[in-house]
Formats: sequence, structure tokens, C-alpha cells
Amino acid sequence: MNRKLSIFSNGIIRENPLLILNIGLCSALGITTSVFNGLGMGMGMTFVLVMSELVISIFRKFIPKAIRLPVFIIIIASFTTIVQLVLQAYVTSLYNALGVFIPLIVVNCIIMGRVEAFASKNKPLDAVLDAVGMGIGYTLVLLSISLIRELFGGGTLFAGTALKIELIPEAYRIGVLNSAPGGFMVFGILGALMQAIKQHSAAKKAEARKTEIENSIEEKKRIALEKEAEEKKRIAEAKKAALEKAEKAKANEANAEETK
Repeated sequence: MNRKLSIFSNGIIRENPLLILNIGLCSALGITTSVFNGLGMGMGMTFVLVMSELVISIFRKFIPKAIRLPVFIIIIASFTTIVQLVLQAYVTSLYNALGVFIPLIVVNCIIMGRVEAFASKNKPLDAVLDAVGMGIGYTLVLLSISLIRELFGGGTLFAGTALKIELIPEAYRIGVLNSAPGGFMVFGILGALMQAIKQHSAAKKAEARKTEIENSIEEKKRIALEKEAEEKKRIAEAKKAALEKAEKAKANEANAEETK
């Protein structure tokens, strides 16, 4: 169970594809001008990732190593086409907003990296857990970037939907956040924040480890001192018993001489 949980949480925290591994950045910076776009891209990416890892994991023993990459691309392209056609048919506004970034899912480094490094070497359940974790981690970062850029750059939330809300007057908006440099700025801030959290966590673990080692050393010293004290006490008692025995023997000899 711990291994399954570790596989699932790996992509969310320890190996987040965007903030830690820094892969798949093109779509992350290109479409995150609204929460609607970020959520749509994250869900589409997660679907393709989960289905691709599942299929490749199931047939991993039957795919020849010499042609594995072309096979991987065909499988990923198939599920990407499904996402593209569904969005085009039912969510046209999102399809138009994402544009070329939908077909580019096929060559996204996150998917190619996970199917090659994980799905092709592990069981289907583990592959699905890995894909879901990676997808959630990817989507959460997209939503974070989208929220900041849309709120402070566009002054709105949920633009492109019937739930659109105007929150910040135009005069107080940070227009640069709607541009490519703004995307890099927000991503850099989130990346720095993630690194700060990692370093703080590592420092706490190191401090806890140091304290544990010091406590262990102190405990060993205490046990050694107790053993030393017990040994001294045992020796003292042995000397006392020997002395009493010698005195008793001497007294018996004296009594024996008096009797004679």
C-alpha cells in the first residue's frame, strides 16, 4: 500500500512534471491565460496520459524494443485524436482556445517520458496510479498559473464560460501577465516557491535526523554509564563479600586456637 501511495503522490509533489522536472512547459505557458483553458488542457492531458500508460503497460511484453517509440507515438496519437474530436464536437470554445496545443499533446515530453520510463516497465495498476498522479500534478500547476494570470492580468475568473466574473477594474490589472513574459514570471515564482518548500522540508528532515542521532548517542552513553555503575556495584559487593568471608575465616581460626 505504501508503494502504491508513493507512486501516486510522486507526480504531484516529488517529481511534479512542471515545477520539478521542468518538462511540458510549452503548453503550460501558452494556454494558461484563463482557468477554463488550464482545466481543459489538464483534463485532456490526464486522459491521454492515463489511457496511454494503461495500454502500453498491458502490452509492454509484446512490443518489440526496436520499434517501441513509433508504437508509443501511435498509441498516444490515437487518444490525442479522441480528445481533439470530443472538444471540437462538444466544447468548441475550448477547442478554439487551445488550438495547436491539443495535437501537440502527442509529442509532449511528460507523456513520452512516463510511457518510456514507467509504463513500459511496470504493471497496469502501477502505470495508472503513476499517470493519475502526474496528471493531477500537471493540472494543479496549470490551474495555479491560470488563476494568477487571469485574475491579476485579466481581472476576471472563468473567462470563456457562462460563469465569468469581473473582479478587478481594468485600471488595476497587470497587463503583462497576459503575455508570454508574464507566463514565465508566474511560472518562475511558483518554481521558486516549490524549491523553497523543498529546501525547508529537507532542512527539517536533516535537523530531525541530527536530533535523532544525538538522542541515540545520549541513550547509548546513558546505557553504558548504567552498565558501568552496575559493574562497579557488583565488584564492590564481591569485594565486600570476600572481605566478610576472610574475616569470618579468621575469626573461626581464632576460636579454634582458643579451644585448643
